[in-house]
Amino acid sequence: MSENKTGAEKLRQVLKTLDGKNILVLGYGREGRETLRRLLDWCEGVTLTVADQKEQQLPEGVAGIFGEGYQDTLSDYDVVIKSPGIVLKDKSPRMIDKVTSQTELFLRAYRDQVVGITGTKGKSTTSSLTAHILQSVRPDTLLMGNIGIPAFSMAEKMGEKTIAVYELSCHQLEYTRVSPHIAVILNLFEEHLDHYGTKEAYFAAKRNIYAHQQPEDLYFCNILQKDDLPHPVSRMVTMKQGEESGANLWVYRNEIRYQGRALTLRPGCTLLEGKHNLYNIGVAYGLCRAFGVEDDQFLAALKTFSPLPHRLQKVGTFDGVTYYDDSISTACETAIGAMEALKDKGIGSILLGGMDRGIDYDSLCDYLTGCDPNNPRYVILMPDSGIRVHQMLVERGFDPARMVVTTGLEQAVEKAKQLTPKGTVCLLSPAAASYGFFKNFEERGDRFQEYVKGQ
Repeated sequence: MSENKTGAEKLRQVLKTLDGKNILVLGYGREGRETLRRLLDWCEGVTLTVADQKEQQLPEGVAGIFGEGYQDTLSDYDVVIKSPGIVLKDKSPRMIDKVTSQTELFLRAYRDQVVGITGTKGKSTTSSLTAHILQSVRPDTLLMGNIGIPAFSMAEKMGEKTIAVYELSCHQLEYTRVSPHIAVILNLFEEHLDHYGTKEAYFAAKRNIYAHQQPEDLYFCNILQKDDLPHPVSRMVTMKQGEESGANLWVYRNEIRYQGRALTLRPGCTLLEGKHNLYNIGVAYGLCRAFGVEDDQFLAALKTFSPLPHRLQKVGTFDGVTYYDDSISTACETAIGAMEALKDKGIGSILLGGMDRGIDYDSLCDYLTGCDPNNPRYVILMPDSGIRVHQMLVERGFDPARMVVTTGLEQAVEKAKQLTPKGTVCLLSPAAASYGFFKNFEERGDRFQEYVKGQ
């Protein structure tokens, strides 16, 4: 039997434990479809049902429950395999005991080979960068998860020595009772309050990335979160950006220090911009060192890594203004980080606002109030959260002539084209979710780029 078949066999054996069960696949997006396909291929004697708010076309022999009441009969099933993003209406212990996920099932099969990466921000860049560098030395490294690649779709590629770099969202971790061999929490900010209600509940979901680790496992933790979460039983590596203060891995200016090594990141060594990305690079360095990657190998691969779309992505220069798409920004900290990354270029305008989930905008408003009046020169605000930010800035005495309230992204770009001084930057970094206005942050970023280019 080949190595890849041996790898796929591990997942097949995990799914075989579901033989004879009455199973509900809750949510029929990309991940739900892949889950159903595997159940149909590998399980015997199962009764399969799909539940989704939207009506779906299903394979023959699979029942469907659609519409507003799609969660009304969850208690009727032996197992509920939940897709990320579905908010359970019934969160009783009896129901939670029935719930599993593609993430948990995959980890049952391969947890010893998985590097799991989560955090409020930076997880896609860090996961992609880590996988890119490891692939240059270990070609059998795979990237999967919240990045848009369902883990089950990679089963045939999982060999006995394959490294699986798994980007994990809070939704994928929420009810997971298995943790990866190497776990990373990059950072934790107030986020997803519309789903979790409190910051503590959100943090608790993230904690599952290391909560079920063993003593021989490895846990990379931002030192700022060290006391926010219970102490792990696994080996912990603390990480910090800024001057050294007790962290095991720290990034200061252009240097990474870890395990007695000092790696200097010289100008031109990476296409990634911003101080926050230096931290992401530092974390990737620590992870790659765990697999024996040498400094020269790391730097060579780092130079060939391209930034991901909608993450401080340079769109281009049009009529003397350079536009940046940071649509991934849904928190104050990320918008502030984006402005810090570009302030030396001169920020002529920043576009803020989107779905208002009730997060605290004090830090962003304090930052803007304390900025040089010409950097950013204009603050262009969009509904809904932009309306609240506008009021908060007015209360702080922010110059009203530097603020523009718009009806949405298209008008915001029109205003930016009129107001942004030539030779400066126009930055989309909304500090808000896209939902209610766009399908996701990718669509928001795509529309921004279309409006900028006049398409």
